[in-house]
Amino acid sequence: MFDDTQITLTGLVGGHVTLHELSGDRCVASFRVACTPSYFRDGAWVRGAVTWHTVKAWNRLARNVAASVRSGEPVIVHGRLVADSWEREGRPQTSVEVVATSVGHDLTQGTTVLVRPGQQAATAPTSQETSQETSEEASQEMSAGADEPRAA
Repeated sequence: MFDDTQITLTGLVGGHVTLHELSGDRCVASFRVACTPSYFRDGAWVRGAVTWHTVKAWNRLARNVAASVRSGEPVIVHGRLVADSWEREGRPQTSVEVVATSVGHDLTQGTTVLVRPGQQAATAPTSQETSQETSEEASQEMSAGADEPRAA
């Protein structure tokens, strides 16, 4: 038995997510991700060539991706690398795509709010509110003097 090739991509969504409803409760979402490597050379950051990857997500993940991910947003995609081969006009053709097992926003580029099914969407706190909450939590932890982690 062979192991699947696992891959993790970070990049920008390059277009709309398309959601196709199939028979029963099955569906598939498809989108493209542009990955641009950067590296440090001769004292400056240099951008490499852009590579495009087709990503497919199935069923519940497909619905969540279609509801959450928009063109231009930074994402992290993890999944299986799958090759499809066929012949066209007597010539062999191959396409490679990522069948996603996980998709999320790249939080090094910004923030996001998770909304579970059945929950109402909460508004994200402002940076001032977040900073104030963090300061209050740090003060409480320091004044408690406990080395134990707090219960969530």
